[in-house]
Amino acid sequence: MKHGLSTDAVKRICTVLAVIIDDFPVQQFQNEALKGLDELELKQRVEHLITVLNNYLPDDFPKVAAVLLQVKQHWDWGDDKDSLSGFAAWPLIDYVAVHGLKYPDISLNVLKELTPLFSAEFAIRPFIEQHFEFTHTTLLQWAHDSDEHVRRLASEGIRPRLPWGTRLTKLCNDPTPIVPILEQLKTDSSLYVRKSVANNLNDISKDHPELVIELCQQWIIDAPKERQWIIQHGLRTLVKAGCEEVFPLLGYTQAPELEIKKFKLATASITLGQQAEFSVELISKSAMQQRLVVDYKVYHQKANGKTTAKVFKWKNVNLAAGEKMCLAKAHSFKLITTRKYYSGEHVIELLINGKSYGEVSVELII
Repeated sequence: MKHGLSTDAVKRICTVLAVIIDDFPVQQFQNEALKGLDELELKQRVEHLITVLNNYLPDDFPKVAAVLLQVKQHWDWGDDKDSLSGFAAWPLIDYVAVHGLKYPDISLNVLKELTPLFSAEFAIRPFIEQHFEFTHTTLLQWAHDSDEHVRRLASEGIRPRLPWGTRLTKLCNDPTPIVPILEQLKTDSSLYVRKSVANNLNDISKDHPELVIELCQQWIIDAPKERQWIIQHGLRTLVKAGCEEVFPLLGYTQAPELEIKKFKLATASITLGQQAEFSVELISKSAMQQRLVVDYKVYHQKANGKTTAKVFKWKNVNLAAGEKMCLAKAHSFKLITTRKYYSGEHVIELLINGKSYGEVSVELII
């Protein structure tokens, strides 16, 4: 993605500034901006271009803001087929976060204007940290804006664990200020906005699962399909973690009525590189069809003798009344770069709709 901030991006920045600023030294700016740029990684390129911009924009930030407020009307939007074309606006937007922090009212107005060019989700976070009340009030207003880019920024900018963004520790500890924004956007007409709402919920669930579950229990009542989609995607981390409370919210059977038979391994021990093969027999004890998510959790041995657990997907099934179903799975213990294996007992736990239905153990020999 760093190639989104290369020669073409610098030229587009030059072009728009030359239209707005009389006698803008295009070639001089371009030479300074491109010097050493190719050797830098993505975020370093943003920082470098902000530094260069600061050498050519007015010293007074309100005057810079007046320039930036004209950028959108003169902007070269680039090729629609180029997924990196928007990156050219990133340094102009993040300039506000670096040099406009003392002017939150002016700066937030600039970010609102520029966010359709390239999301201001990173630039707004310092304002949330240093001017929380003012910025939070502004985001609540933006959640009602007619522009989907602005509404999306209201949610995306305040995500507590935004990838690539500064973690908002205050909101990780207490995410309740985020909720009114999400409440406003939970039925938004734009999928672009709804994706952000779902991602925000997913962020919050990593620190406060009970809050997200309670919120989704309210949202699911008479929920249209769009809000159901938000709930489904917002709960994905809790589903992966096997949290029992989330499965009814996704349409799966609450408190399944089952008899579990023959949960067993094909062999009691394996060597590194082999697969642990296991199977189970499910028997429905319900008079109605049951919707089930069958997963399993592997407790991997660590060097210190303790274990670390990870949930793996198995199968989603519809089990008819009285139906018997046999499932089989092979889990690989092949060496991968993201996990180091150690000899010893590895427990495999059967999970159905998040609830444990038994364990088997396989001995891994290295």
